[in-house]
Amino acid sequence: MKKIASILCLCLIVFSCHEDKDDNITNTSIVFNFSHNWDGEEVSSSNFNTIQYTNANGEQLSIEKLRYLISRITFTNLNGEAYVLEGYNLVDVTNNSGLTFSSSTEIPFDTYTVSFVFGFNNDDNYQNYTDLNSESWNVPEALGGGYHYMQLEGKFIDNASAEVGYAYHAIRAVDATEDELEFTDTFIEVDLGEFELVNNVVFNVEMNIAEWFKSPNTWDLNELNNALMPNHDAQVMMFQNGQNVFSLNSIEQ
Repeated sequence: MKKIASILCLCLIVFSCHEDKDDNITNTSIVFNFSHNWDGEEVSSSNFNTIQYTNANGEQLSIEKLRYLISRITFTNLNGEAYVLEGYNLVDVTNNSGLTFSSSTEIPFDTYTVSFVFGFNNDDNYQNYTDLNSESWNVPEALGGGYHYMQLEGKFIDNASAEVGYAYHAIRAVDATEDELEFTDTFIEVDLGEFELVNNVVFNVEMNIAEWFKSPNTWDLNELNNALMPNHDAQVMMFQNGQNVFSLNSIEQ
């Protein structure tokens, strides 16, 4: 009898250990890493404050600040079911913060189209975010309120060979020339592609900063360097140039 009891106990232990194995996990955790380059040349905060980049218009420039907002990271399966990760992420390259975003939301193993929003969509943009308020991320009420999508700042060499500051700030485009504000949506939905997720997954996403100045609008910093937030047409141009800024460098799982 003791021998039989010992065998039963051993079977229970083996079964219990088997149940703990990872092959019974059916949900995946999600991590996004954000890196930056200038037409393939790595860019980090260590490269800031030195005029060393040349944009598509031939102007030499530096980067002194780069912050931008990522939201609505979404996984849509083949049946059209969408899983939206909780939260948003303020990537601050200047201060090396927000370069990694780990979500507490787990999703089932499946095949998904993966996307995210650069900035906030309209529903999200007009909520109140205490942490973003403390980061001075707000847009003035005179321009419709809400929040920035990006702040990219530095200096460039102008046509008179002088060193001049620029502030390439992206927000929801607003025309404030009339009595009533008129808006154009300029948040960007970024599609990273379709993937089968079968394990905990890390997405390595890159921003090519040079693309903001490149296509389809060759950006002339001598003409468009400051006061861009109230410039409706400049904001639309940023939206157009931003369509090819982000790409998926690699996926790990």
